Amino acid sequence: MNGGTDCDHSLDALLPADIARKAEAVGVQKTRMNVPSLLALAVLAGAFIALGGMFATTVLAGADGVVPFGISRLLSGVVFCLGLILVVVGGAELFTGNTLMVMAWAAGEVRLREMLRAWAIVYIGNFVGAVGTAALVFLSGQYLAGKGSVAGVALNLALNKVTLSFDHAFFLGILCNVLVCLAVWLAFGARSTTDKVLAVLFPVSAFVVAGFEHSVANMYLIPLGLFIKAWAPAALWAEIGGDAANYAALTWPAFFVSLIPVTIGNIIGGGVLVGLVYWFIYLRPRRAA
Repeated sequence: MNGGTDCDHSLDALLPADIARKAEAVGVQKTRMNVPSLLALAVLAGAFIALGGMFATTVLAGADGVVPFGISRLLSGVVFCLGLILVVVGGAELFTGNTLMVMAWAAGEVRLREMLRAWAIVYIGNFVGAVGTAALVFLSGQYLAGKGSVAGVALNLALNKVTLSFDHAFFLGILCNVLVCLAVWLAFGARSTTDKVLAVLFPVSAFVVAGFEHSVANMYLIPLGLFIKAWAPAALWAEIGGDAANYAALTWPAFFVSLIPVTIGNIIGGGVLVGLVYWFIYLRPRRAA
């Protein structure tokens, strides 16, 4: 065993240059993972983010007119962190965080084809996990809680997301994944579970509070609204004072189209504004040398 000084040092968070090297190594490892394992871990991540979305939706229920806007968003942001905490600590593969694989590609450690293949597998797995969890939440009747207020929040969130303009969704997606990938970046440097949880807490809360767009979260939030719109009992509409006609713009085609700008924005936010920037600072000089 090493002396006390070395032991104490091992408890410290990694320095940024060491985080960059770790992020590069993790990116290489992910592209080498066998397809069944990568897909299964991606399904888990989609489900984990969906659970965070379920938590946040429930917390927002009934907050309008009772809790100030900023406070209600803060509460929802804090509880939404459950999703990324489960991903980071429990172990799963999340598309938005995996945009940091760009560092391994830029360093010449993986091929572009390998990176895109891994992204595609993880994106599909996230979709399956998130939509599947939305179906389970709907079938459980959890959305009926709070005299329909949970359903009202879910419907309005879904409608707002599918009616965003392309440019707004794109830039909101960029901003979102800058924060998500910074959370993952900080978690790479963490030494303990507590460190990882705290690393995730503030960046993820910030993107939820600000109303930024996360492609995987939307894979849960929008389908849940679609399920409620299509199959909720008539009694629910009486409770929330409306009907399905109020959500005519909330459709499956609109959902799939809405994912496009958010996904592109997420790739740019995480891959370019975080991954490539840190590669340029810490890994590019090594490659040049």
